Amino acid sequence: MDMRNEATHIARQESARAAGAPQGSAEFLTFRLGGEEYGIDILRVQEIRSYEEPTRIANAPSFIKGVVNLRGVIVPVVDLRIKLGCEKVEYNGFTVVIVLNVRGRVVGAVVDSVSDVLELAGDLIKPAPEMNTSVDTSFITGIASVGERMLILMDIEALMSGADMGLMEGTQALQ
Repeated sequence: MDMRNEATHIARQESARAAGAPQGSAEFLTFRLGGEEYGIDILRVQEIRSYEEPTRIANAPSFIKGVVNLRGVIVPVVDLRIKLGCEKVEYNGFTVVIVLNVRGRVVGAVVDSVSDVLELAGDLIKPAPEMNTSVDTSFITGIASVGERMLILMDIEALMSGADMGLMEGTQALQ
């Protein structure tokens, strides 16, 4: 486990402990992107909203769908299906936006559907496999098996803070 993943793991344990969860467990919101199921730290989730077409921003990367006005706050909307290279991106009645609080910023993430909230004990979470590819997988914190389900656990803060996103301080602005 590298230093960044270890720091994320420690922060997640401290957050779970502060929220009253048993030692070594954490709660994850699970959602679908294509045929895969993902989990993110529930403490990052502000709300879940039905998908509405955002206002497009000129010259933004294709995965940044635009912005929406959420009770007076202008929120950038990122389509995680496009960002993570899903083959098929289809908007339907199940498509939702997970509104996240990441580093003090509000960001929307479009996903195919939301499944549920799971509390996972630390022993159910296995490290993500090391892959020698040019694809950035640093945001994947682990893999959890729950019954027949295989969850890919991600550090949504790390994903949304990437330089290609241009959404957080310390990253490049949209050009």
